Amino acid sequence: MAKVTLQTIADRLGVSRATVSYAFSRPDQLSDGLRRRIMEVADELGYAGPNPTARSLRLGRAGALGLLFSETLAYAFADPYAIGFFQGLATAAEDAGVGLLILPLPHGDRRSDTVRDAVVDAFCVMSLPDGHPALAEVLGRKLPVVVVDEPYVPGHPFLGIDEPAAAATAARHVLELGHRRIGVAMVGLHDDGHTGWADPARQEGAVFEAMRRRRAGYQLACEEAGIDWAGVPFYEVARNSREAGRRAGHALLGREPRPTAILTNTDVLALGVLDAAADLGLEVPGELSVMGFSDSAAEEAGLTTIRQAKQEMGAAAGRLLLSGGAAGPERLLFPYELVVRASTAAPPLRPDRP
Repeated sequence: MAKVTLQTIADRLGVSRATVSYAFSRPDQLSDGLRRRIMEVADELGYAGPNPTARSLRLGRAGALGLLFSETLAYAFADPYAIGFFQGLATAAEDAGVGLLILPLPHGDRRSDTVRDAVVDAFCVMSLPDGHPALAEVLGRKLPVVVVDEPYVPGHPFLGIDEPAAAATAARHVLELGHRRIGVAMVGLHDDGHTGWADPARQEGAVFEAMRRRRAGYQLACEEAGIDWAGVPFYEVARNSREAGRRAGHALLGREPRPTAILTNTDVLALGVLDAAADLGLEVPGELSVMGFSDSAAEEAGLTTIRQAKQEMGAAAGRLLLSGGAAGPERLLFPYELVVRASTAAPPLRPDRP
């Protein structure tokens, strides 16, 4: 069976190909009767409409923003921080009448064909590891690009927070309360699937720039307080999940001497550490203080955390992309805020309970 095209419909009706095209793309240019006849013939012949890719090439635009994200789609719609950011980005796109195409790249996925084949007008790159081939593919497309969180790409707008300063603020909070036995649980350092203890060399060699800098902020604050960072137990997890946080909590709390405060780089991990403390019968904050990050799922649990402007960041990324990116600042750092709730307090007078 021959392929049905705009010309097929035009020949059937005895009108020009442009007239049939108007029925799909500029219906206001035709009378209601003529457009109705064209659509009836198109339906009769089984023609669904012009190829969207070909149409975007003719118009010079796709009508969609691409979001390159270093995780699975299932994770993207479950992680509180990602959800907040997506809401802001989607709102900006919706207000402009364009779509949003999410291009997931799970950890360890080094493909770049997803980017090569994406029919979009601009790319938002969010949380890619250093040297990922998909980033080179994005830049090779010569479309507007905005980077969120990591990695920093000179010449393109970057949105994020002052990671070392925010992390140092989190660590200083528990240090100023009097804690000196600190433990750390972090996700997002590497994309090799490792879960377990991470020595300083592995920490410093992290391939995710934002988390590398966040960890450096923890170290800076601890060393300012006279704590030897090499002696701080550091547990790395491969996935940002509550269960992973629980496992990290059990590992850290099983050490001797036991930490009196645990820093985590996401609220989700912090909630898991709270679960581990409950499993062990430890009172929070009486026997253990727990610090989260991002204020994504923290308020109900009474979690002390660092608040980030997730939705505002997403909306700003969308506006920059829709304006072509060039009009924005090269670095746009958003404010952060220490939010003190019920999961942190001074350490116990006798930290080793019988």
